[in-house]
Amino acid sequence: MASQTQGIQQLLAAEKKAAEKVAEARKRKARRLKQAKDEATEEIEKFRQERERSFKEFEAKHMGSREGVAAKIDADTRVKLADMEGAIRTRKEPVIQEILQFVYNISPEVHKNYNRK
Repeated sequence: MASQTQGIQQLLAAEKKAAEKVAEARKRKARRLKQAKDEATEEIEKFRQERERSFKEFEAKHMGSREGVAAKIDADTRVKLADMEGAIRTRKEPVIQEILQFVYNISPEVHKNYNRK
């Protein structure tokens, strides 16, 4: 009976050791997965930064800087506004006079659909 108890004790100890080894293996696997994920994230970030840098270089080479484009648009807008203001100044008075002539020269007439009964 003592040897049977001792055998059971050995089996329980072996089972406990096996469970510990499995748990340790799972921990190692989780650490390796986390490490691989971190390395992949780092590699992706490096790749993204490199592509972003090359895009900025391409953009600067072919389009110029954004500030330059914005400055050109602002300058064009100022020129067009100045042209419009000049046109308003030169044509304002004749247009006002023409509108006033239409308002002053009213010739009352009976509408063609008016029926006298």
